[in-house]
Amino acid sequence: MIDAYCERLEPGLWTEPLNAITNAAFILVALVMWRRSAGQGTPLALMLSLVLLAIGIGSALFHTFATQWASVADTTPILVFILLYVFAANLHFWRMPVWAASIGTAAFVPYAALLAWVFYQLPFFSVSAPYWPVPLLIAAYAILLRNRDRALARGLGIGAALLTLSLVARSLDAPLCASIPIGTHWLWHLLNAAMLGWMIEVYLRARARQRSALSPEARAR
Repeated sequence: MIDAYCERLEPGLWTEPLNAITNAAFILVALVMWRRSAGQGTPLALMLSLVLLAIGIGSALFHTFATQWASVADTTPILVFILLYVFAANLHFWRMPVWAASIGTAAFVPYAALLAWVFYQLPFFSVSAPYWPVPLLIAAYAILLRNRDRALARGLGIGAALLTLSLVARSLDAPLCASIPIGTHWLWHLLNAAMLGWMIEVYLRARARQRSALSPEARAR
C-alpha cells in the first residue's frame, strides 16, 4: 500500500473518501468538455477530453487501491494530457508544422526533468516537483503569445494561475495534516479538474478565433 496523503490512516479501499470522491470532478468536466468539443472540428480537443476522463478514473483507482499499478494508472494520463496539450499548442497556437510541433513536444521531457530536479531541492516545492515546470511553461507561452492573440494569452495566464493554486493545495497536504486531518489533496483534485477543463476551453476558443479570421473560401475547405 502507498500511504502518501494525510487523509489515509490505514489500509482499505475507502480510507481516502474525499480524495476518492472528488475525482468525480475530472469525470464531470471531461464529459462537459467532450460535449462542448463535439461537432467543432477539433479532434485534439476531443482527445484531451478523453484523456481527462482517464485522469479521473486513474486517480480514483489510486486513491482507493493505493498500489503501484494504481499509481501508474494515476500518473500516466496526466503525462499524456500534458504532452498532447503541448503538441496542440505548438501546432495551433504557434502554427508550427507537425514535425516541428512534435519536436517541441519531445523537448518538454528534458525541460521538465531539469526543472523538476531544481524543485526537488526546495523544501516546499519538492512534494510536487514533477508538476511545477508545467505552470511555468504555460505562463511562458502566455507571455510569448500576448502580441499574437491577447485573448489566448489571458486564457493561458488564468490556466497557469489555477494550476499554481492547485499545486499549492497539493503541496500543503502533509504540512497541514496536524491541523487539517482530512488534508488538502482533495482540493488539488477540484482545482485541477477546473484548470484542465479551462485549458481545453482556451484551446477551443483559440481555434474558433482562427477559423473566424479565415476567408469564407478557406473555411469551406
